[in-house]
Amino acid sequence: MTQLVAGVDSSTQSCKVTIRDAATGAVVREGRAAHPDGTSVDPRHWWDALGTAVADAGGLTDVGAVAIAGQQHGMVALDADGRVVRDALLWNDVRSADAAAQMVEEIGRESWVARTGLVPVASFTGTKLRWLRDAEPDNAGRVAAVALPHDWLSWRLRGYGPADESPLGPDLDALATDASDASGTAYWDPVRREYDPDLFELALGRPMRVAGAEPTADTVVVPRVVAHDEAMGTLAVDVTLPHGAAAPAGLVVGAGLGDNAGAALGLGLAPGDIAVSLGTSGTVFGVTATEVLDPSGTVAGFADGTGSRLPIVTTLNAARVLEVIGGLLGVDHAALGELALQAPAGADGLVLVPYFVGERTPNRPDATASLLGMTPGTTDRPHLARAAVEGMLCALADGLAAVEGTGVTVSRLLLIGGAARNDAVRTVAAQVFGRDVLIPEPGEYVASGAARQAAWASTGALPSWDIATTTVPADPHPEVLEQYRAAAR
Repeated sequence: MTQLVAGVDSSTQSCKVTIRDAATGAVVREGRAAHPDGTSVDPRHWWDALGTAVADAGGLTDVGAVAIAGQQHGMVALDADGRVVRDALLWNDVRSADAAAQMVEEIGRESWVARTGLVPVASFTGTKLRWLRDAEPDNAGRVAAVALPHDWLSWRLRGYGPADESPLGPDLDALATDASDASGTAYWDPVRREYDPDLFELALGRPMRVAGAEPTADTVVVPRVVAHDEAMGTLAVDVTLPHGAAAPAGLVVGAGLGDNAGAALGLGLAPGDIAVSLGTSGTVFGVTATEVLDPSGTVAGFADGTGSRLPIVTTLNAARVLEVIGGLLGVDHAALGELALQAPAGADGLVLVPYFVGERTPNRPDATASLLGMTPGTTDRPHLARAAVEGMLCALADGLAAVEGTGVTVSRLLLIGGAARNDAVRTVAAQVFGRDVLIPEPGEYVASGAARQAAWASTGALPSWDIATTTVPADPHPEVLEQYRAAAR
């Protein structure tokens, strides 16, 4: 009998659910729902969207296991009654930039890297807790637990939450997470694979307690970390999701993952594989068995979803760049790509430094975008379209160079995300990266990785699912990256 598993991708923009054959990975059905815009969001919208997406995917009544992958770093603060204290600050909310700088100054970059594998910037959960402590002390005083988006959704799915909204009530000790998501908090050590209580207290100003440990006065609960191949638990009761969707008793709920670890698992990345993901934001990430330390803070040494490391570089501006410039030119992504291919590599010196919403890598939260090299010959639609595509990819090429600089070997480069479906983006990627670029078949790889993990938790074995790829041959144009780097200094 075919066993079905479900994977959820709760991203910044939307919730996607994929239901697959556990043995083959074949997609049986899918569903999705939108999330609201903004960098500060009431988590209730994620719960509503999960119910809508599950219903759109035909429900979970015939599914044996589910796992949720979610956007990382978001600060979900809960009170003692399991209610959200304030809107969650998302990874792309930069109001905690000053808090991050203060925290780095207090113990030093080298200490942060040694203890957490990263240097705090505005994206990370710990810096948001520091901001909460300083900007909203009354709210900070109400906090009884801190979770991440996928932790909170998994907790709700398992039947927990405010007493009047859930069958099992506000049991904060039932909160759980996984290593990949915990490693993006700035208070978890990916080497010792445990929380760093001193860093949590440095952030919020109050001591932490891991869920399930003996309660002590004034402590704040953080989710226990579940092994990647284990389950958070099995539903003891039927759970009704928003909009009538149901999660039946007996459903196994996997540990879940951070979104990039989910994509890595969905792609089946092995050491030597690096993925460049082009969503609204951009990421460069891979899998390695060795420790990743970058005192510059450019590369974060996260955990992946298999027990290895996930070196990662993140930019705030990726497909967003194409949306902004496409909107200016009055064209969609496809037409923007056609325009871009009408201009030569390097756009005759026109360079777009695409910091439209500030930037995380490099750490310039207050930066704005700039356009350089405008002449009568370059100030036209094709050159601007070309500069947009090149600016987006050059920023990520710098990220790839930083990952290689930590000693990670790059044998294969995969390009994923919505923007990777654009022919111009593929062509320019082979020029900017200067190597063969593999394009996996279109798919929801974060949700797919969550589904693979669900199968792992349910059956005890990680399934192998085949993925077809096409190759765009290398066409090196080093001058494109050189002129971008000169402009972005």
